[in-house]
Amino acid sequence: MSQFPDIREYMALPRVNALRLSPDGTRLVSVVQSLNPDGKSYGAALWEIPQDPGGEPRRLTRSAKGEAGAEFAPDGTLFFVSRRPDETAKESGGDTAALWLLPERGEPVRVATRPGGIGGVRAAGGAVVYTSEVLPGDAATEEERRKAREEAGVSAILHEGYPVRYWDHDLGPAETRLFAGRAVREGLEDVRDLTPAPGGALNEHLSFDLTPDGRTVVATWRVPLPNGDVRWDLVAIDVADGSRRTLATSEGHDFAGPVTVSPDGRRVACVRERHGAEETQVALDLWVIDLATGEGRAVAREIFPASVAWAPSSRELFFAADHRGRRPVFRVGTEVGTEVGTEGEPTRLTSDDGAYAELCPAPDGSVYALRGAIDSPPRPVRIAADGSVTTLPSPVPPLDLPGTLTEVTATAEDGTEIRGWLVVPAEATAEDPAPFLLWIHGGPLSSWNDWSWRWNPWLMARHGYAVLLPDPCLSTGYGQDMIKRGWGDWGPVTHADLMAITDECLKRPEIDEQRTAAMGGSFGGYMANWVAGHTDRFRAIVTHASLWNLDQFAGTTDGANYWQREFGALGSARYARLSPHRWLGEIRTPMLVIHGDKDYRVPIGEGLRLWWDLQRSGVESKFLYFPDENHWVLKPGNAIAWYETVLAFLAQHVLGEGWTRPPSLS
Repeated sequence: MSQFPDIREYMALPRVNALRLSPDGTRLVSVVQSLNPDGKSYGAALWEIPQDPGGEPRRLTRSAKGEAGAEFAPDGTLFFVSRRPDETAKESGGDTAALWLLPERGEPVRVATRPGGIGGVRAAGGAVVYTSEVLPGDAATEEERRKAREEAGVSAILHEGYPVRYWDHDLGPAETRLFAGRAVREGLEDVRDLTPAPGGALNEHLSFDLTPDGRTVVATWRVPLPNGDVRWDLVAIDVADGSRRTLATSEGHDFAGPVTVSPDGRRVACVRERHGAEETQVALDLWVIDLATGEGRAVAREIFPASVAWAPSSRELFFAADHRGRRPVFRVGTEVGTEVGTEGEPTRLTSDDGAYAELCPAPDGSVYALRGAIDSPPRPVRIAADGSVTTLPSPVPPLDLPGTLTEVTATAEDGTEIRGWLVVPAEATAEDPAPFLLWIHGGPLSSWNDWSWRWNPWLMARHGYAVLLPDPCLSTGYGQDMIKRGWGDWGPVTHADLMAITDECLKRPEIDEQRTAAMGGSFGGYMANWVAGHTDRFRAIVTHASLWNLDQFAGTTDGANYWQREFGALGSARYARLSPHRWLGEIRTPMLVIHGDKDYRVPIGEGLRLWWDLQRSGVESKFLYFPDENHWVLKPGNAIAWYETVLAFLAQHVLGEGWTRPPSLS
């Protein structure tokens, strides 16, 4: 057996989540998540990453509350956000996140607090801009009003618009606002509220940046539309007086993050997303806007970017985008006639199987980034101008994988190539083939192209399973035609694609075609439910955070307006035709239902209804319920219980072993 960690050891591995480069290119800092001493939660710390492959990472901060949101100022000052106590302050500031400054030498200094805590931060031109959650009304009286609500026992929220919640938390009564201050040696002074009455325009999805002179904030801005719909514009806010002007707006489009201003302060890059409709799929373009005139244009079309960053010259952009099961780095000229290509013609910079994120262009022409892959956790790297990649020292230890990774393809009914990744345990042979797991990704606009800490196929390989990670229709990185194939037709076309590539993999002698199971979460859970009602070829099906009754889901999810664009008004024929619950009577396969009560994207009603339908129909099933988890399962103990329960369920039905209650649930 490989030395790949067991479930509990795996949960304790450190995880690199972010990367920031100082403006002069001399310092590289990351945010690293690790298991807290109590083993019940994760914390984060700032680490210095050496730019020499022979160096050693160095931890910069230590606190029980952890740190996040690292951002460099032009002079190299490092800001971060933390709930750590301030031993030097007369007032503790409570248990809310505050803004801290970490000098290159010395101890952290708290520089700003707010009753509702502090979120994102940007610094430039002597200005520091940050976000905070503030009760509507005068920000100066907020602390008193918060205390009054608490003492009166009021938790109610009065809504007058949509939406009302997001992923795993309620929206309101506080709203996100932007604050700006002037940076001085001791911290911040002249702090002012730039958005005193945003009306929820900055809630969720917020992405913002600060011009190099510190005079203008560029931010996404939510605009309410009739009948509960919304649109996202891009606005410019004057740091001196808070005046706001609309930079980009378009009926039928959202202007979304990542928002990033060019180093010369002349332009801003963002993503323009076309709204989907019943017969028109969404499409994303990399959009560049002139800050003076508001004129905008696409420099890369129909891409799904994970990271966007300007080159120091301001003449080109680097971006990482999904592409055929990878996420390579591209660069594109932002002015016609540049040496790296003309407008709309990106050049691929990296050629390996990596999935890149957190791009940090350096003054010397290189790009620092995090590189992950299906077979590698994200690690810091340096990408040279010629595309060569140098791996840098990381707080994450190297892992000995318990198997092999192979790219696989199949041909769909309409002739489209369907590709995916196949993980096969090292010990699998034709004489002793491995049982097979089909893992269906969520989204549905997504791709298996990166390491996953939550759904990790190598943990399953360690227990002897081969895992197929396919990209069927609706997967990103294959052009708009791949999305169009399944748009508004989720179940039938996606099911056919999944079965085609499953059939191809089961021809391999090292895989057991008889001992098979299917799993999926979110949209993947929807497809797991669809598979259960349309074939009995699998011995077990695991469905996590899954859509079951589409009409019910579409009216209770946190973003009902988004799904209505694709499926039409509630009660229309498309909901009925594509809802998995209509095939309940055809389900013969044992099912494990998993759902978290704090999941607002796919509300708990979906899991409860599915569980009851299976019970009343006599389908052999189990229900793993998490009262305090959201769409994902994030707490270490609960994640262990998730894996142990899934493995026990598969052992019973796929391997033919007796049912053994998971140790974590005993």
